[in-house]
Amino acid sequence: MYILYFSPGACSMAAHILLEECKADYEVKKITLAKGEQRSKEYLKINPHGKVPALSVNGKVISQNVAILPFIAGQFPHLNFVPTDSLDFAKCLEVISWLASTVHPAFGLALHPERPAGGSTIGENAIKSISDTGHKIFWCCLEEIDARLSEQTWMMGNHYTFVDPYALVFYSWGIRLELPVGNLKNYTAWKVHMLKRQAVCTVLEKEQSILIN
Repeated sequence: MYILYFSPGACSMAAHILLEECKADYEVKKITLAKGEQRSKEYLKINPHGKVPALSVNGKVISQNVAILPFIAGQFPHLNFVPTDSLDFAKCLEVISWLASTVHPAFGLALHPERPAGGSTIGENAIKSISDTGHKIFWCCLEEIDARLSEQTWMMGNHYTFVDPYALVFYSWGIRLELPVGNLKNYTAWKVHMLKRQAVCTVLEKEQSILIN
């Protein structure tokens, strides 16, 4: 039994989709970020970092998508969501690490520029500058994903892997930031392809995702 601690529309959506893809025996527990539930005493006992996702596996907790996604996929080897070739697997880790360490923080700067800068006391001009920089970096990352998908069906080539659900998160975040993601033809075509997968649609409906509204 897996227990996924998630928040609708957050990066935990990737793990949610992958669990559904694998037809895993799992349940979800909603952590509403807007209400600050990730900082509650109860949740901090589960994940001291106060972040989602967190995945409980037989009482042991894993956090961070970089760890959770390959773990889930690895529990269901017959689905081939994890490359059997060690170099191909390393390339998957390379990409999800980039998504987590570069793309995700850029979105954070765009959405909440005041947080890393020490709060709203730094002034409106500084906050706007940080936000503009975040938007620019995030958009460049989306363009890089678009270029990656120019000659391949999925993020890692011709086979669906644990990387794909994570990439879908950032397309939805582009919509959230009101960026012209529809102009990214390859990324958009891939998104349409993703939405044809039953597991993806099931999770998007459960989370009331902006991708289906």
